[in-house]
Amino acid sequence: MVFIGGNGLSTSQTVIIIVVPSVALVVLIISIYIYLRVKRRPTKKEENIDDEIGSVESLQFNFDTIRVATEDFSEANKLGQGGFGAVYKGMLYNGQVIAVKRLSTNSGQGDLEFKNEVLLVAKLQHRNLVRLIGFSVERNERLLMYEFVPNTSLDHFLFDPIMREQLNWEKRYKIIGGIARGLLYLHEDSRLRIIHRDLKASNILLDEEMNPKISDFGMAKLFSLDQTQANTSRIVGTYGYMAPEYAMHGQFSVKSDVFSFGVLVLEIVSGQRNNCFRNGENVEDLLSYAWKNWREGTASHIIDPTLRHSSITEIMRSIHIGLLCVQESVTDRPTMAMIALMLNSYSITLPIPSQPAFFMHSNIESDMSSQWEHNLEATRSDHSEGGYIQHSANEASITELYPR
Repeated sequence: MVFIGGNGLSTSQTVIIIVVPSVALVVLIISIYIYLRVKRRPTKKEENIDDEIGSVESLQFNFDTIRVATEDFSEANKLGQGGFGAVYKGMLYNGQVIAVKRLSTNSGQGDLEFKNEVLLVAKLQHRNLVRLIGFSVERNERLLMYEFVPNTSLDHFLFDPIMREQLNWEKRYKIIGGIARGLLYLHEDSRLRIIHRDLKASNILLDEEMNPKISDFGMAKLFSLDQTQANTSRIVGTYGYMAPEYAMHGQFSVKSDVFSFGVLVLEIVSGQRNNCFRNGENVEDLLSYAWKNWREGTASHIIDPTLRHSSITEIMRSIHIGLLCVQESVTDRPTMAMIALMLNSYSITLPIPSQPAFFMHSNIESDMSSQWEHNLEATRSDHSEGGYIQHSANEASITELYPR
């Protein structure tokens, strides 16, 4: 039996009229909720960015904490003065000893480089890379806090006629191997591919056991894992360590760091700077001198005299590897993976090196000189328009350069 209401509708019809719109409304609300949840859900890339920002923010320290730790940046705690500012020793409230890089207000390292260094170094974990502890951005101050490395930098030992006697060949070879492992990690083994772009003796720190730690990532460049090279109009680094394709044309790759590593190896063997190598009373380019003696079979002439009782075979192999790294042709230079094998295995036969870049015969010297004069003039022009020229602590060092 069907009951008819006063308005002429049956009970079942009344229920349908009420229930169907209600269900439709609920479905509509649920659909809108799901749509908004999906629409607002961050992408994987956005989540990674949030994670990166969060991890970096967790390293941020209060300025006053660092000021107290360094005793108000006292001269007594000053460890040295670099191209981007002073470095101070400090101690945190928990007793941890730190090294604080205080960037000067007129430093060439701007906000971009500062954030670059924080983001990069915070991600890197390797025993041959200096460890970032924290940073501070307050009161127009930019501070970077690193683990304290007691034996300062390699150049303080290597280029001092008295101090370098503490570096016997065993220690020097360990330093070469450690730098190679650190670069291999940057180029291939970390989840990022990083080109350092300013590898030099003053950026190699030595711990209490004289283990090397690569430092100063303010000029480093991040590559995607499938990227092999890039170009830039902003040349940064130190003349004497810079690969020719980078210094002249702004082209850089992992092989640019390999070139710098090769220069460093030859400096470690000789105990002298590349751009002011002393041959008796004469001052000449270390690469040209090493190449000339290699061709004439007298490569032992470049070996530091304090190493005369060391393993000549191992030293000569290191000279050979150094010359392979500084070859003018980018493709001829070995990768850091191959270099690590060369250093650790004598069963690998080393190829014959070709002429190094910047070998100073007349036409190359003339071309390089005129190009660098042009670049320096362009930089001075930029400086007059509000740009700058930034020198590092090393000699003949140019951090900012704007070539054609």
